[in-house]
Amino acid sequence: MKRVFGAKKDKEPPPSIQDASDRITKRGDNVEEKIKKLDAELARYKEQIKKTRPGPAQEAVKARAMRVLKQKRMYEGQRDMLYNQTFNLDQVSFAAEGIKDAQQTMSALKSANKELKGMMKTVNIQDIDNLQDDMMDLMDVSSEIQDSLGRSYNLPDDIDEDDLLGELDALEADMGFETEGGMPSYLQPDKESDLEGELGLPSAPTGHAPVPAGRANTQADDELGLPAVPRASLRG
Repeated sequence: MKRVFGAKKDKEPPPSIQDASDRITKRGDNVEEKIKKLDAELARYKEQIKKTRPGPAQEAVKARAMRVLKQKRMYEGQRDMLYNQTFNLDQVSFAAEGIKDAQQTMSALKSANKELKGMMKTVNIQDIDNLQDDMMDLMDVSSEIQDSLGRSYNLPDDIDEDDLLGELDALEADMGFETEGGMPSYLQPDKESDLEGELGLPSAPTGHAPVPAGRANTQADDELGLPAVPRASLRG
């Protein structure tokens, strides 16, 4: 049967936007190379026109230059058309990539939304509020316990603060009387006391022994306050 009717040929997949853009860009580059060659040829004809005198020879060169110029204009039109097609394909490719990005973003959002809903099922806002209330009650009880443990013992409850303040002022006044010259009494130097007079002790010697009454005129004292030795006794 295949020999009679022939086998059905598989259709080739359509080219992608990138393939079409590359193919058109390559054609545009080929046309650009042709335009460059024509520019070089026109420059050569321009030099020939400058060097030849007006006449049939110059007119022939101008005719060839006009033909080359027409070809250049044709190729420039083709090049611009190809470049426009490439620009359009690039715009379509950019739009297609944007749609793909949007699809991926939507897919990610759907997955995150589904996961978030599953997590929210395990969390109850009422349970959180109840937990916060329990924590506040526990903190209040803890504060009461600390206050109870911090109470002082053996203190009368009927103490008047005004009486305490009056007693404090009186204490400050008493401390003021003890000061002399702006210095507390406990910081002032001690005064020397006359212990010798209080105890009845004799005064310290002055360095000279007392001279007897009978020898006051007959014998002098030496430098230590003792009776001087006669000179005759020193010679004997």
